[in-house]
Amino acid sequence: MVTIISTITVLGVLIFFHELGHFLLAKLLKVRVEAFSLGFPPKLLSKKVGETDYRLSVVPLGGYVKLLGENPKDEVPPELQPYSFMHHPLWHRFLIVLAGPGFNMIFAALAFFVIFNFWGLPYLTTEVGGVKEGSPAALAGLQKGDVVLEVGGARVQRWEELSQKIRDAGGRPVTIKYRRDNQVNQVEVAPQITEATDIFGGKISAPLIGVMAPEKMALEFIGPLRAVKESSLATYRIAVLTVLSMYKLLAREMPLKNLGGPILIAQVAGKQAELGLNNLINFMAILSVNLAILNLLPVPILDGGHLFFFIIEAIRGKPVEVKHREMAQAVGLMLLLALMLLVFYQDLLRLFNPHM
Repeated sequence: MVTIISTITVLGVLIFFHELGHFLLAKLLKVRVEAFSLGFPPKLLSKKVGETDYRLSVVPLGGYVKLLGENPKDEVPPELQPYSFMHHPLWHRFLIVLAGPGFNMIFAALAFFVIFNFWGLPYLTTEVGGVKEGSPAALAGLQKGDVVLEVGGARVQRWEELSQKIRDAGGRPVTIKYRRDNQVNQVEVAPQITEATDIFGGKISAPLIGVMAPEKMALEFIGPLRAVKESSLATYRIAVLTVLSMYKLLAREMPLKNLGGPILIAQVAGKQAELGLNNLINFMAILSVNLAILNLLPVPILDGGHLFFFIIEAIRGKPVEVKHREMAQAVGLMLLLALMLLVFYQDLLRLFNPHM
C-alpha cells in the first residue's frame, strides 16, 4: 500500500507541476486553455471552471494541457484568434512549451531547498562502512566502524575528501589517522590501482585502499540562504548527470540495464517513502530533473520537438509545413513507444532477476 500511494503521489505531483507550467504561461500570455488533465483518457472526473475543463483521467502516466488552436489544422473563428496558440507570436509559443520542463526544474530546486533547509544538507562521513577482504586497508588493520580523521596529514570530514586524498596519492603510501573506540591510531596504507565501476556503470582504474562508504548519510544544518545556493547547485548537478547518462546510453558506454521505467519508479518510491519523507522528496526532485531533460530532447511529440520546430520556424521565417510535422511526429511517436517497451523490458528483467 505504501508503494502504491507513494508512486501515485510522485507521478501526480511531477505531472501536475509540468502541466502547470504550460497552463500558467498560457494564461499569462492570454492563450485560452480548453482542458487541463492529470492522466490520459478515458476521463474519470471533470469540472469546467470558466473556459477550462479540469480533468482527472484514468491512465496516470502523464497529463496534458489543451490549448485553443494548438493544432495548425484547427479552424479558429476570427473573434477567438487573439486567444489562439498558433496565432500568437513565436516567442509566446516557445515560452509556453518551455514552461513545462522549466517548472519541473523549479520544482526540483524547491524540493532540494525544503530538504536542505528543514532537514539539513546530507553528506557521507568518513566512517568506514566496510573493508574488502585482502585489500590494503584490511592488511593495514582498518575495520568497519573506524572513523578516518586524517589522510596524509590533512584533516578529512567527508567521504569525498577521503577519496580524493587517496586518489591524489596515486600508488604512494599514505598515513591514515583514525578513531576506534575513543582511541586515535594511525597506519600506513599503500593504495593499489584497482578496476572499479563509476556511477554510469563503466569500468575505471583508480588507486584504492579497499574501504567502503557508510550506508547512512549525516546531515549538516544550514541556513535558508545557503540552502538556496545548495539547492540550485544540486539541481544543476543532477541535470548534468542526466545529460551525461543519456549520452553514454546512446554511445553504448553505459549498460542498458541502468534504464528504468514505471515499475522501477514504483519500487524506488516505495522504498524512499519507508525511509522518510525527506528521502521521498529527494527522489521526486531527482526524477523531476530527469523528466525535464527528457522532455527537452528534440524528438517530435515531446516538448523539445515542438521547440525544435519553433527554432526552424524562426530561421525560415515561416512555420514548418503541417504534413512534414505530422510525419516527424509519427516517427517521434514510434521512437517513444520503442523506448517505453525497452524500459518496461528492463523493468521486468530487474523484477524477475533482482541481481542483474
